[in-house]
Amino acid sequence: MPDFTNITYEKKGRIAYVTINRPQRMNAVDPDTSRELLQAFSDFRDDDELWVAILTGAGEKAFSAGADLVAMTQAFAGGEARFYDTPFGGITRDFHTWKPMIAAINGYCLAGGLELTLACDIRVAAEHATFGQPEPKRALMPGAGGTQRLPRAIPLAFAMEILLTGGRIDAQTALHWGLVSHVVPLPELMPKAEEIAQAICECGPLAVRAIKQAIYQGLGMSLEEGLALELKLLGDILRTEDVREGPLAFAQKRKPEYKGR
Repeated sequence: MPDFTNITYEKKGRIAYVTINRPQRMNAVDPDTSRELLQAFSDFRDDDELWVAILTGAGEKAFSAGADLVAMTQAFAGGEARFYDTPFGGITRDFHTWKPMIAAINGYCLAGGLELTLACDIRVAAEHATFGQPEPKRALMPGAGGTQRLPRAIPLAFAMEILLTGGRIDAQTALHWGLVSHVVPLPELMPKAEEIAQAICECGPLAVRAIKQAIYQGLGMSLEEGLALELKLLGDILRTEDVREGPLAFAQKRKPEYKGR
């Protein structure tokens, strides 16, 4: 892997850790950061030894405040088209993996920052985290999935309020609305994300990926089509080595040793 400037990328056991590392800019995402995030998540996707990823921001103030508006202004002033040569944050568009991704939200989670978390599957927040899509306050609109993923993640009325007012909500409201699944004190944020990641890693990885695939693809299908997809994916799982290991380990009263095949 290349040396990264704007992010850090670590592998510990089955878990990949991706951290936006621009705390001096509230972890705002510029084009180089998007490219680095895409490189890191592509490596995670393609590495058979990695089963879960955790995405967070450096420092204690911000997960990400969104796009780096200073860099955007400079790029536009210079007529530079490369600002959008990579999808924002690397994973908000045209990136696909059935491996689970967890967002550990350690502060401001605004605009493109919120859209990055929406590209993840599970969101955990620190108590001081705040969320919002402030784009309309700048006569802009979300362009990294906010108008599409947020109404799929929370009830439509709540999504409409966030998107149309450009306002912010606190972590407890995000929990109440179903945007995040846990709110914890900041020192407990990464341990909580790791607890969830480890719980996922105790499951058969191919089954986990099939479940994620069935959920997301099924959202765009009728119930009958979704049930057919579920049955097809189950058939694929029943032909794996891991599916034999699970019941055998249960019968032998031991921890299963899944291999992802």
